[in-house]
Amino acid sequence: MSSREVVVLSVGGVRFVTRASTLQQFPESRLARMVSDDDQEFKLVNGEFFVDRDGALFSYIMDFLRTLQVSLPTDFSDYQRLQREAEFYGLYPLANLLSQEHLLKPRLEILEVRFSLQEMQAFFRIFGSCSTTIEALAEQITVFTGQQSGQGWNSPFPSQKPLVPLPLERPSHHDMVFLCGTEYSAGDQFVARYVSIKPDKRKLINGTNVLGLLLDTLLKDGFRLISTRTVPSEEKAECYTFERMKRAAGLAIMVNQTPGSSGVAQARRSQVQKGK
Repeated sequence: MSSREVVVLSVGGVRFVTRASTLQQFPESRLARMVSDDDQEFKLVNGEFFVDRDGALFSYIMDFLRTLQVSLPTDFSDYQRLQREAEFYGLYPLANLLSQEHLLKPRLEILEVRFSLQEMQAFFRIFGSCSTTIEALAEQITVFTGQQSGQGWNSPFPSQKPLVPLPLERPSHHDMVFLCGTEYSAGDQFVARYVSIKPDKRKLINGTNVLGLLLDTLLKDGFRLISTRTVPSEEKAECYTFERMKRAAGLAIMVNQTPGSSGVAQARRSQVQKGK
């Protein structure tokens, strides 16, 4: 069996097909010994190894062996059962990672949008508990400025003059501020600010339209609107609060490939995240 490249396992009635080398990632594990016929508990039946364990949880075992990373669904809750399965198979590096449940659980992400209208301008402030989300939004949102003559606040089309992109105001890593609309310049000239939010290609000047596009963008990105309220202030700002479950970054194993190694190595945070 040690020279066989493809191995078939039936775990609790669920069939898995993999390479022998995948099961031998950790030479001291029972799965590695199974491939070498050194563990008699795993019976070979009709060319398949029969394992009387939980087949659904074994899919996470296989994902770990293939990627050397623990990345679980946001609704996963069977940490202790999966840890027991890892211990049964002798995958103690995986069991040790699963014991750090607080690092693997998804975190609740909160984002707040404040919106206020003042005369011909609309003001926006976006605050988020996750700075990477704010950075991503800052890449999507662009404010363009230009002068227009006598077109006023509700003009549906930007001026024919070239529009210049403006940098967003970033008071901190966790928030951003921008505005749209028009303000009086001189004579019949108005300074206009238009907002574009990728992937939408429009340049919008009306604050209500920009707000609608922004909220729709957040909903499509996996956020859920949980509350709306009016903040008591001179501006009478409308406040929209969103939340979403943010998947924790995967914990990965750096495997020592030296001969005779047990495969036990230090866990590290992976920079790759699977989904949101």
